[in-house]
Amino acid sequence: MSNLDSKPALKIIALGGLHEIGKNTCVFEYDDEIILLDAGLGFPSDGMHGVTIVLPDLTYLRENRHKIKGAIVTHGHEDHIGGIPFHLKQFDIPVMYGPRFAMALLQGKLEEAGVSDRTELRTVRPRDTVQIGNYFSVEFIRNTHSICDSFSVAIQTPLGVVVHSGDFKIDHTPVDGEYFDLQRLAEYGEKGILCLMSDSTNSEVPGFTPSESSVYPNLDRVISEAKGRVLLTTFASSVHRLNMVLELAKKHNRVVAVVGRSMLNVIAHARNLGYIKCEDSLFQPLHAIRNISDRGVLILTTGSQGEPMAALSRIANGEHRKIKIRQGDTVIFSANPIPGNTIAVVNTIDKLMQQGANVIYGRHQGIHVSGHGCQEEQKLMIALTRPKFFLPVHGEHRMLVRHSKTAQSMGIPPENMQIINNGDVVELTENSIRIANRVPSGIELVDSSRSGVVKDSVLQERQQLAVDGVVTVAVAIDWDGVVAAKPELHLRGVVTSIEPEELQTKVAEAIESVLYKSWSEFAAFLEDGNIEVNWKGLRQQFERELKRLLRRKIQGNPSLVFLMQTPQEPPAVFQAKERHYARSAARARVAF
Repeated sequence: MSNLDSKPALKIIALGGLHEIGKNTCVFEYDDEIILLDAGLGFPSDGMHGVTIVLPDLTYLRENRHKIKGAIVTHGHEDHIGGIPFHLKQFDIPVMYGPRFAMALLQGKLEEAGVSDRTELRTVRPRDTVQIGNYFSVEFIRNTHSICDSFSVAIQTPLGVVVHSGDFKIDHTPVDGEYFDLQRLAEYGEKGILCLMSDSTNSEVPGFTPSESSVYPNLDRVISEAKGRVLLTTFASSVHRLNMVLELAKKHNRVVAVVGRSMLNVIAHARNLGYIKCEDSLFQPLHAIRNISDRGVLILTTGSQGEPMAALSRIANGEHRKIKIRQGDTVIFSANPIPGNTIAVVNTIDKLMQQGANVIYGRHQGIHVSGHGCQEEQKLMIALTRPKFFLPVHGEHRMLVRHSKTAQSMGIPPENMQIINNGDVVELTENSIRIANRVPSGIELVDSSRSGVVKDSVLQERQQLAVDGVVTVAVAIDWDGVVAAKPELHLRGVVTSIEPEELQTKVAEAIESVLYKSWSEFAAFLEDGNIEVNWKGLRQQFERELKRLLRRKIQGNPSLVFLMQTPQEPPAVFQAKERHYARSAARARVAF
């Protein structure tokens, strides 16, 4: 082994964000030290019943918590910081560095989750450099994205510099006047960059992503043409977009009512930090807008992705307590559906239209632009940094593949890049890049209780309930092995051609059959004349027989809830035995 390769390899482990959109989480490990870059969440698919949040499996970090020296945050989107409150319940992170806006959002999340004492939050400014542990030095480089206060990072390691682009586009006319610090990236490129990790979201799209400023005249036109109330939805974290909407509301003499907790939270923090500047009088509570003419009202609302519990979804479903759609309302979707949300968004649009709203949506309207760079911006990132090795990140598989082809067209050899999966351990030396092994990389699911992780078995039960429904059977058994009362049957969500009365008869017959054939296996008479019953074994036998019956009669696989009531006090000595023999003789006569 040469002297160049005698140092330990730098390990890069993505635990989320690859072959998917969301839950971006990346680990950098050198020797006995770990730093974490972002820790986001994802959103559930249609089959994840009751699940509200999807997190990456952090088994590797739990097992190596003693190595964690700190974390860095690139920006404040939920898919980059939303998982942190959940993770801090499992392990401490000594210190976290990030931009002011992200840290303000995160502080509130940590306090709400009761974990603010598990880490120390420190804010950084553009070009600030922080030392984390002995091996990592991180410089924060201003970039442009769909949220204010966003950074790329240059991570100095014992083997060289790794640049992580963060989420980015190259916006030459940013709304807040904060330009992408391309000069600093170029300076790092001049000195030499070991590896570039770069955002792949729009790698399939040719050209450049339009500036956020390009949305302004189109929103201006739509709002000016609206005859009644305007309801506008966008991503709550799109501070630049919110700022433009508030300016337009003032321009067109409309007061603003804000609906949705996340929207209220973001606007409050953005105003406190100076990213949104407007007068208090611009805002009015919902109850106050009833006294204002429709042409003087703009309602900012969450729900741009058709989320079931978001304000706009509840308005579309007629379930919102304070807002009902009126003829002449204009609803503006200033956002495009992210992958997986298209059907939910389309359904929301249909419901709003059916109630008389004029809905403005779609790419052709020019009322939304992406926050991620297209192919030409990705090329510029590669050209400025001139990395030796390349890792496409943040995107679905086809996006990663396309980004790697773009990198090859820029002169990076195929052997100097890797398309990796969540959990792959990438080992970097000064002369090589390879996938060394894997660590656990699944998902952890959280439901609305936020109290714990939804286990796979629970999710499977929910899926089964959704598909086949549930059957509840209740029966009372006496000490002599007979049914004390007629069994009760209840069906919920079960589709069957057999009549419930007939099915109840079949269930009663199956229970009698089990008692006739198997009671002696579970009931034993003691020497003192008392009886001892293995109720657990009997219950299991009932459940097996009833499941077979239901599969045969219903031709499905509903969940079975079997309730068996047993007597509390044992019978008098010899009484049970006498009743048992009498019952057995009666059964034998019937069978004969």
